Amino acid sequence: MSDLLERLRGRGWRMTAQRRVVAEVLDGEHIHLTADEVLARATTRLPEISRATVYNTLGELVSLGEVTEVTTDGRAKRYDPNAHRPHHHLVCSRCGAIRDVHPDGDPLAALPASERFGFAVSGVEMTYRGVCPDCA
Repeated sequence: MSDLLERLRGRGWRMTAQRRVVAEVLDGEHIHLTADEVLARATTRLPEISRATVYNTLGELVSLGEVTEVTTDGRAKRYDPNAHRPHHHLVCSRCGAIRDVHPDGDPLAALPASERFGFAVSGVEMTYRGVCPDCA
């Protein structure tokens, strides 16, 4: 069983066939699919699943904090099931491919108090940009 499915079961989330398929599609490393990509993959497993069900399920997963929305460069939102392990993203500026990265150190520590402007900073989202090997 996938990590996402285990987390959802642990929360007592009602696991319908449609919800299960969406969660299974999101399983894996470096998964950053758009809602339409989730729909396309889900319909190969469960042809009767509707667009509304996929979008509603993604919205629920985001609200639960089990999936995060990732938006880069004004492109379509992507859904990242790696919501419980702090990480940043490496994005290809040509094709939009996204990879999770886990650099050493605490990025919050790199922000001096004088640059926080009195904010109580609770998190950091960093995006590294470049060109992936396929586009190079």
